[in-house]
Amino acid sequence: MSNAKERKHAKKMRNQPSNVTLSSGFGTERDGKPRFGRGKPSPSQKQELHSGTSRQGQIKMSSHLLPESDVVNEQSSSNTMFKKKGGWRAGPEGSSQEIPKYITASTFAQARAAEISAMLKAVTQKSSNSLVFQTLPRHMRRRAMSHNVKRLPRRLQEMAKKEAEKAAHQKKELSRNKCHKARRCHKNRTLEFNRRQQKNIWLETHIWHAKRFHMVKRWGYCLGERPTAKSHRACYRAMTDLCLLQDLSYYCCLELKGKEEELLKALSQVCSIDTGLTFAAAHCLSGKRQGSLMLYRANKYPRETLGPVTFIWKSRKTPEDTSEDRQLWIWSHPTLKLAILEEIKKTCRCSEPIKSSVCMPDPLPTPAQEDIQAGLADDKIGKKRKRRDDGDSVSRARKTFGDRTGEPCQPRSWFSPTTGIVVSDLTMEMNRFRLIGPLSHCILTSALRAAPAHTGEEGAEETPHHWWTDTCRSSDGLSLHQRQEAVFQLLGGISSPAEIPAGTILGLTVRDPRVDLPPQRSRALPDPERYQDNEQVKQLLLEGVPVECAHSFIWNRDICRSVTENKMLDQDLNRMRSELLVPGSQLDLGARESKIPILLIQQPGKATGEDRRGWGSGWDVLLPKGWAMAFWIPFIYRGARVGGLKEATVHSQYRRSPNIPGDFPDCHAGVLFAEDQAKDLLEKYKRRPPAKRPNYVKLGTLAPFCCPWEQLTRDWESRVPSQEAAITASVPGVQETDPRRGVPCVPKEICQLSNEAGIAVSQPRKPEVTGCQTQAGTKVGLEWNASEDRVATTGSQLCVVRSRKLLKQLSSWCGPSPEVRRPPCRGQQELTREACLSILDDFPRALVWVSLSLLRKGSPEPRTMICVPSKEDLLQLSQDQCYCGPWESRHGDPFKSLILKEKEKKKKEKRQNREHRASRGLAAGTPPAGQEALTQGLWSGPLPGLTSHCSRLLLGFVTQGDFSMAVGCGEALGFVSVTGLLEMLSGQSTATRGLVLLRPPASLQYRFARITIEV
Repeated sequence: MSNAKERKHAKKMRNQPSNVTLSSGFGTERDGKPRFGRGKPSPSQKQELHSGTSRQGQIKMSSHLLPESDVVNEQSSSNTMFKKKGGWRAGPEGSSQEIPKYITASTFAQARAAEISAMLKAVTQKSSNSLVFQTLPRHMRRRAMSHNVKRLPRRLQEMAKKEAEKAAHQKKELSRNKCHKARRCHKNRTLEFNRRQQKNIWLETHIWHAKRFHMVKRWGYCLGERPTAKSHRACYRAMTDLCLLQDLSYYCCLELKGKEEELLKALSQVCSIDTGLTFAAAHCLSGKRQGSLMLYRANKYPRETLGPVTFIWKSRKTPEDTSEDRQLWIWSHPTLKLAILEEIKKTCRCSEPIKSSVCMPDPLPTPAQEDIQAGLADDKIGKKRKRRDDGDSVSRARKTFGDRTGEPCQPRSWFSPTTGIVVSDLTMEMNRFRLIGPLSHCILTSALRAAPAHTGEEGAEETPHHWWTDTCRSSDGLSLHQRQEAVFQLLGGISSPAEIPAGTILGLTVRDPRVDLPPQRSRALPDPERYQDNEQVKQLLLEGVPVECAHSFIWNRDICRSVTENKMLDQDLNRMRSELLVPGSQLDLGARESKIPILLIQQPGKATGEDRRGWGSGWDVLLPKGWAMAFWIPFIYRGARVGGLKEATVHSQYRRSPNIPGDFPDCHAGVLFAEDQAKDLLEKYKRRPPAKRPNYVKLGTLAPFCCPWEQLTRDWESRVPSQEAAITASVPGVQETDPRRGVPCVPKEICQLSNEAGIAVSQPRKPEVTGCQTQAGTKVGLEWNASEDRVATTGSQLCVVRSRKLLKQLSSWCGPSPEVRRPPCRGQQELTREACLSILDDFPRALVWVSLSLLRKGSPEPRTMICVPSKEDLLQLSQDQCYCGPWESRHGDPFKSLILKEKEKKKKEKRQNREHRASRGLAAGTPPAGQEALTQGLWSGPLPGLTSHCSRLLLGFVTQGDFSMAVGCGEALGFVSVTGLLEMLSGQSTATRGLVLLRPPASLQYRFARITIEV
């Protein structure tokens, strides 16, 4: 019997009693011999088959005369005849056994009754775990049959009712295996969240962001990059007309305490007055305004940049306060914190660590401890948890409030015995929110309420807010709080934060914003008519917030710690709200309500240029730690839209300000950021096949994934003596010099291949006649007398020009001059040779931050090349206003033959060493040590002349670029070489001065753009 027939036979006999047998049709006799095969039966067998039918009547008539022994034979031969295809055939018993002549009726009926009962049992008993409605054919099934019995056929309704009653009575016990959502939840969420923050710390709003944002791991934090919904235009509209909310709590804060004179003396070494205001600015030193500046290594200006920072001085309570001890906060990006902290400790001579009073996070529990805590929690599975009012409950696991910009075991405070200065690291000790847009102060005034005064008569002594009770008992403290509340209410009548003086600081103590949370989301709007003729509003717009109103209790770390520890839990607040007699009414907590000290800082927005001044202005809110979500949700319920890191980049791009840290090439953090970005882009490029990615070698793009600023400035510096050598070479009797002096050469093998391809890479390319190279008698020439000796003596390095005086000078030269020449402003010079020499003496290898606006269509992208237009390009543009720009001719690929040879070599070695691969390994097919593997489409080895590799001279690169919704055209931001910029400006006419060409890395099309320097 085959396997299929065996399975069929087993299925038929599955529910049959043991005394019932079913013939399979292929049986054998007891001795193993086949009863008869598949051939035709013998003549004697045929005769017995025909005579069987005539004997049936005789069997029925004389069945009572048969003995019991013959009944068994009769039962065994009762199935000898069955119908098959082609007629009746003999059964497995064959026809050699004789049919009995008579049977016993009672015995025969008992045997048949047993078979009938077994058959009925097999029919009524279910052979599977399926329900009644699941046994129906698929075309008869209905969805409602699972819960509505009347939807079933009538013959099955009774069985379905019994199944329903059986399921109702037999309830399963509560399983410890919960649903999928419950299984994912850790038994102790706080411990699990602390464990998941070992590498990248979470902000207090992380859970809220993780549900709505694409999260990325950067700078030791887990931050929201962009919303999951399409909201690029919506976020821009929020920054322009409404309000955009961002969580900047990952920014680092350094605190300096000491005498004012010692602090200013130490900090004056790391900044320069050439870049703008310093720590000693009058408005900033009083604590009335926030300041911003650029930090450098001690006495290393303009090189060795540390990065940009913002700072706040703690204001004095009264103008009569003349105490020498001051307190200063310095805020910086997390990538800049370590370098700035080490330099400040060095200048302040703070070397002795202090035992930190900041609450450090508890060590993470071991797996054994987690199992013990999990076992305690398992005892209560399936039981309703009851709230405990007694204080003997188990202490909660503390949430981690740490930071990932330094080692966890390192001290966080340092003291100087000589200067008396104390430097402390307050990273992650405060929360910082940023509200951008004209409705930001409306949201603040709507979501926040000034804290009511409590003098202790209402039973405030029983609450932990003793610091607020003591403040209200003091007449000076209560008067100051009332003045701060009055100024805060005046903000509701101002249409935009840009109208307030830049960097204004306002201190305030507010109520718990969760108490006034509206039931539905709404949009807070200004009410200018309410304060239309108010003289106080006009005075606020002119003078800003008074100095004494900038005071806040957030400077006191003991008060902040008390506010954090005594915060009322959300579940307690919701329970009290649910117990109100009138649902939705105001919840009055009285003296138990928390009082939170905050600090409001005005952000100026776009402060450079002439167009869109004040765009992107808003407010920064400083909060004690642990209160982030208590303020985050009320801000959103008042109409704020939340943005991430991408929206922060767009904000800085539309403000035309450098983004941290990518737009600081002279900073160590900017160099590391560029290296990581280039590595990621290279891996992404290699994942694509050569046919599906651009060939940058043929496009003339030497560095598609990074911006080689060092080589760019070096090439422009070495280009000056080469021009002098070219001029002297035309005079007879003067020896020629190498115009490529100082530029790295290309390997010899590559030069030979390039000569075969028709490209003279090793030979200096003759520069084309551009707008920078006209005859000496018709233009102002730049005849520098710089030499390599000057470079060696000065030890020049890459730097970025941030001197406001020089930036104003370059900005006036970049703009097109009118037909009627106006006299230069005071302190500015004409574009002459002496002026250029004086600039290059101070900044030989320097970059300058520029803004570019396209004249025609086009959308620039990062790493777009900024090039110098030729004289023919400018002439054709003046003749045809629709002229988009020239095209770069396609370059040859000198590495193509090398790549083919390398592939053939690998195939040959693989074929030869196939038999010995086990002994020699796979090293035969890899390139030898010291030789870099070639990638098709990328330039390998040292880069050739960067500036003159293409038909147009390279001036710089774009770091930020996209289509601007603010101006309706493509805009870009980047850096250009100061040497190349001066050479280009000196060679252009007054009408076309400031025009450049932009070419993306994967395109051959140049497009015209105008370059500006905003100060």
